Amino acid sequence: MNKKELIDVVASKTELSKKDTDNVVNTILDVITDTLVGRGTVAFTGFGTFSTSDRAARAGVNPLTKEKIQIAATTVPKFKAGKTLKEAIKK
Repeated sequence: MNKKELIDVVASKTELSKKDTDNVVNTILDVITDTLVGRGTVAFTGFGTFSTSDRAARAGVNPLTKEKIQIAATTVPKFKAGKTLKEAIKK
């Protein structure tokens, strides 16, 4: 499912217009993004938690040239599924 399909499904289930639903979905995604940029976490009980994680700098190897390279430290987004979501997927 892509973003447009999600908007279509949410609009039909909530009886909101697609324009209003698009605004809501975009706002939710913006708030999650802004929170992660600020190094916060967003938790939806039962669904899961969005957070960030720091990856340390490390040495790597270019698979084509076998040349050793240095991979810079970075911050990456993480998602940890909640209990309710995990149980729903098992079924």
